[in-house]
Amino acid sequence: MRTITGVGVGRGAVVGPVARAHPVPTVPADAPAPADPEAAAEQLGTVFAAVAETLQARADAATGTLKDVLSATALMAQDAALAGQAAAKVREGVAPSRAVQEVAGQFIDMFTAAGGYMAERATDLASVRDRVIAQLEGLPEPGVPALTRPSIVVAEDLSPADTAVLDLANVLGIVIEKGGPTSHTAIIAGQLGLPCVVRAAEVAELTDGEEVAVDAARGTVIVEPDEEVKAAVVARRAALAALAEDTADGATSDGHGVQLLANIGTAQDAERLTDAAVQGVGLFRTEVLFLDAQTAPSEDDQAAVYARALTALGERKVVIRTLDAGADKPLAFVTQPGEDNPALGVRGYRLVRAAPELLATQLAAIGRAQAETGGRPWVMAPMIATVAEAAEFAALARDAGVHTVGVMVEVPAVALRARDVLAEVDFVSIGTNDLAQYTMATDRLRGELVDLLDMWQPAVLDLVAMTAEAGVELGKPVGVCGESAADPVMALVLTGLGVTSLSMSPAAVPGVRYALRAHTLDVCRQMAAAARGALTAPEARAAALDLVDPKVREVLALD
Repeated sequence: MRTITGVGVGRGAVVGPVARAHPVPTVPADAPAPADPEAAAEQLGTVFAAVAETLQARADAATGTLKDVLSATALMAQDAALAGQAAAKVREGVAPSRAVQEVAGQFIDMFTAAGGYMAERATDLASVRDRVIAQLEGLPEPGVPALTRPSIVVAEDLSPADTAVLDLANVLGIVIEKGGPTSHTAIIAGQLGLPCVVRAAEVAELTDGEEVAVDAARGTVIVEPDEEVKAAVVARRAALAALAEDTADGATSDGHGVQLLANIGTAQDAERLTDAAVQGVGLFRTEVLFLDAQTAPSEDDQAAVYARALTALGERKVVIRTLDAGADKPLAFVTQPGEDNPALGVRGYRLVRAAPELLATQLAAIGRAQAETGGRPWVMAPMIATVAEAAEFAALARDAGVHTVGVMVEVPAVALRARDVLAEVDFVSIGTNDLAQYTMATDRLRGELVDLLDMWQPAVLDLVAMTAEAGVELGKPVGVCGESAADPVMALVLTGLGVTSLSMSPAAVPGVRYALRAHTLDVCRQMAAAARGALTAPEARAAALDLVDPKVREVLALD
């Protein structure tokens, strides 16, 4: 029995046999030139089209985030530049597989160098490349094979196309060598409630059929687990299943209410929450409507989507974030050319400087959806940096008929002036991912710098505390909708700091609800003070964890 360590996604655990994904095809070094270059170039175009058609068919059969990322990957396979440049090389006498590898490699290098969202898309482009080469070489499609029994999928990495064809009835969990906690695989595994471990390099040594125990809470993969490990997995699964049966509103043991909300990206996501034990939506990421579009969605199209979400949630809270694009989420129709550091450039609310009609149309659509459904959405703007911007956004939103207006706290300047910002708006929501990125001067997509982006960094906690204190003083809600809200220990600390709502993946809600129910508000405040008194992120978490009820630590595997 040996243990492989990676980064866990979720709190689940599972035991089962390994099912390895088919490897990426390799191109022979001596691949011969085509006998008929023109015919080979035409065949290559046919293969690209077939791959695109297959990917789009899978997208059409999918829903939510998976549908969106698959559609984007299909568009890559249809890209005229990619297929055209590869065909041009074939006409020059290069073997088709070699031509695809070389051209795709150039694009991947370019995407990776661009960083942010483009770097994340490099995995999708590699998926297109590998599928085209596999067809050209007569090899099986890379990725997960047909599963004949419940298994744990192990791969170097999985693209959205790979996850789209997973036989969920036979997938117990997912382990990948690469990726990260914000990769497509991790996000989709979280949505599906599958135990997942990423960045587990040593799993490359695992073979088909080997039995492993995957513990997402601890980020471990135990090879050939003994009976004690298996029993612990069974106990964890039973405990987590029991937690999911609790549907009460979020509150501490002494009755202090904390709203437990869900993060969503589409109207379909909202409809899936109809019977879910959440108090509403704390973050509706509307950029999904925009990111893969060639033109801005119309007011009619947007209003229909927002109305669907409001109708699905009924009387429950729905917080809509206006378009958060730019930087790692570029828009085809309003791209800012030549930004040396797009994360610090024209993104989020700052798009009003370049394309004010985008926000005006979106606010009008939200106002229409509100009027049509009788709902009362909360609306907030991302990437606000000044009190003046907060006041400007509030005026625009209220002019559009929105009654409850807020802003995101992602820029340290807003946390530092939280009282002044809250004087202009009705609420704020802290995006801890970006707040950490800007506080620590660290790109949040750089895996090798993940320690600097730790949610427990004392400087980040201080900014969260300043914001929450301002909310308590002014009697206005302060929520958190970053990844930290899903961590049960951090959720207790945030509650102790004065945060009034926590928004996360729906799958994370039961664990957070259970942790809150087991502690008083006073203990949460003690945890917050202990964490803020630490000098390092690991010390901050350890200080808070020391005060967590032992039973909660055991059930949720909080080490």
